[in-house]
Amino acid sequence: MTLAEIIGQVKGKIDDDLKKIFVKKIGYQDVIFDSINYSLFTGGKRIRPILLLKSCEMFSGKYDKAIPFSLAIEMIHTYSLIHDDLPSMDDDDFRRDKPTNHKVYGEAIAILAGDGLLNLAFETMIDHTLKHSEDINDYEKYTKAMNEIAKYSGVYGMIGGQVVDLLSNDISMDEDKLIFMYSCKTAALIQASVVAGTILGGGTDEDVENMRKFGLYLGLAYQIKDDILDVKEDNEIDKITYLKFHNIDDAEKKVEDLSKKAIGILNQFINKDTQFLTLFTKDLIDRKH
Repeated sequence: MTLAEIIGQVKGKIDDDLKKIFVKKIGYQDVIFDSINYSLFTGGKRIRPILLLKSCEMFSGKYDKAIPFSLAIEMIHTYSLIHDDLPSMDDDDFRRDKPTNHKVYGEAIAILAGDGLLNLAFETMIDHTLKHSEDINDYEKYTKAMNEIAKYSGVYGMIGGQVVDLLSNDISMDEDKLIFMYSCKTAALIQASVVAGTILGGGTDEDVENMRKFGLYLGLAYQIKDDILDVKEDNEIDKITYLKFHNIDDAEKKVEDLSKKAIGILNQFINKDTQFLTLFTKDLIDRKH
């Protein structure tokens, strides 16, 4: 199978399982289900859950038991997008060429949809842990994976990065603060995905730390590539990005260096099948849009 076919297959599995969440769920709060589904299915690439599942597969040869955690990571990512788009945050009217959640359902429901997704992410992981831990080793793996996802999603991770982003015009943003923001806001959930996948796949502590570095390098490269692709739009709104401190050529070189570091880490796993993650990394870094 080609890379695109494998991605399509895994993405299809993730989408199918996400669609099952609110099947036959009815109640006076129906609008929250509609709001959540609206944002879950606006054409997302499912990068983070794919990374989680394929990292797990790299270490264990399968990923079935990691699926609830992949759904959770997508719920957390989607909640963050709903909240980022709010008037009090980035104030965006469109995402992926569709009206943002608050433009369709109003600010209050959009806030609650984000809250609901965050809570549902942990409900999903905890429910799986309680129902499907066959022994203490399973229980330990599942709780460790949840812990990593929680930390990377919180005030020392994604939320912390968003705070710095919101304050970027008030705190004399320099390159160090920008890279900190990128590490938290963008790279954190990518790290959460590959680290949780490694834990669920039975990787060693050393494997986990190597994949943690892989996720950081990939996340930073992915964000700087975004800056390059969005340079025209960002300049129009005077957005502070990597290109405020470097020219396009330097930024391209940085993306190349970070991607080489990420792939170099994968190459250390001599007895593991790293082909998918290597190709997926190259695909993310070389994208044209």
